[in-house]
Amino acid sequence: MDNLVAMFACALIVLAGSVGTLLVTKRLARGRGSDDLGSWALAGRKHGGGLMWCLLGGTIYTAYTFTAVPGAVFSSGAIGFYALPYTTVMCVIGFVLLPRLVSVARAHGYVTVADFVRGRYGSPLLALAVALTGIFATMPYVALQLIGVRAVLTVLGLYPHGFIGDLTLTAVFAILAVSTYRYGLRALTVTAVLKAILVVACTAVVAALVATKLGGPAGVFDRAGGTQVATLPSAMEPAYASLALGSALALFAFPHVLMVAFSARGPDVLRRTSIGLFGWTAMLGVFALFGVAALAAGVQPPGKRSELVVPMLMGALAPGWLAGLLFGALVVAALVPAAVMSIGAATLFARNVYVEFVNPTATGAQETRMARLMSLVVKVGALAFALGLRDQAAINLHLLGAVWVLQTLPVIVGGLLRRTPHPVALLAGWLAGMVVGTVLVNAGGFAPLVAVSLGSSAVHVYTGLVALMANMAVVAVAHPLLCRLRVPRGPSGVIDPIHAPRAAGDGRVMP
Repeated sequence: MDNLVAMFACALIVLAGSVGTLLVTKRLARGRGSDDLGSWALAGRKHGGGLMWCLLGGTIYTAYTFTAVPGAVFSSGAIGFYALPYTTVMCVIGFVLLPRLVSVARAHGYVTVADFVRGRYGSPLLALAVALTGIFATMPYVALQLIGVRAVLTVLGLYPHGFIGDLTLTAVFAILAVSTYRYGLRALTVTAVLKAILVVACTAVVAALVATKLGGPAGVFDRAGGTQVATLPSAMEPAYASLALGSALALFAFPHVLMVAFSARGPDVLRRTSIGLFGWTAMLGVFALFGVAALAAGVQPPGKRSELVVPMLMGALAPGWLAGLLFGALVVAALVPAAVMSIGAATLFARNVYVEFVNPTATGAQETRMARLMSLVVKVGALAFALGLRDQAAINLHLLGAVWVLQTLPVIVGGLLRRTPHPVALLAGWLAGMVVGTVLVNAGGFAPLVAVSLGSSAVHVYTGLVALMANMAVVAVAHPLLCRLRVPRGPSGVIDPIHAPRAAGDGRVMP
């Protein structure tokens, strides 16, 4: 009992420290509040290399990731390590594409990726498709961060008793909602730095505990089952490779990731940050090995809830006070991505749905007010989702959301080409990919893999990639046909940022 009290007290200390950083950020930001949506959602586009490493890394490498990846290794073996090549590929994609995309966004004053699509293709329907896909894909992703928090609260003994755990979860998220309502992304800057420090410290401390108490790497692997854990069966190699590639491509297409990238001071910052993200990947690799350590330690999560294995491992190896500090670090790790995701979804709705289709004469202040309101709606919706539905439902919907958002990738990448594909072809491809992906995910019982027949044999590949192939096939057929029929493309923007028009002062694109 004393051990549990010490854990809970120390976890509260870390949470109180994170609340303190939010208050400090608000004091620093006081006087900088603006009715400009670009200032609220992108923090004035002034993030340098260090802050961008903390903020972009803290957004991509979520608390759920740090619990789900070792949980996958614990329950499924070597296939769970696919997250390492996937984040590596994502860093390469970011290095190549993000600087170019950010240059265009800064030159034209784009705030969201749907702004980029609207300006480049001149198609409001294509921009609406990208915006709605991003919003619906992001909602379950926010809920997953709460599931990561709930995993910690479960080990602390606040679940499954219900009310106290739900109240704690609600209180944590309420603090987050209030702090980001007024100052947006700027309110998360110091918290992102705190998260980076805590994750680095947590990785080092748990790795030291595993090394000293479980007999080092060789002893850990021997006790966990040796080669059975570390070896990937040859039949699973296509699944491993496709999961890594598809997940990397989908992550690049998530609107909150691109929104954080748009907040960078310039393209050179994004290049340096993309290289620096390998440091986050290294920490994720160490966490993946904690899944092996949990097997060696004999951790038995209740109800086969593999996301609990890392918190349970921390509780088993660390004294109560230290375990509490580590648990607090995991909770803080969920705050940054959850807030960024809610801001990203809210900005998409305000700018690319509300202003574009509901109130085209909205002022900048009205646009920003709508974004702030929607950020609260997204947080409340995610909280209700996490409290009212089973964890597996959120995981299933996130899987479907990742398949959906992957279908916007041809639109985004195509916009960076000198001669873009026909917007109608892209819209048809997006629709085909959405239908194929949704049908395959549902038919497979929300499994991430689908069997593809190759002659007399079948291989398992990531469902999102299969849907993306259908998407691109439709674009490849429809584009030349539409060009031959001379179907109008609509107006398009200038892709060269050197000769791009300057953005209006309120962040809107000048004609």
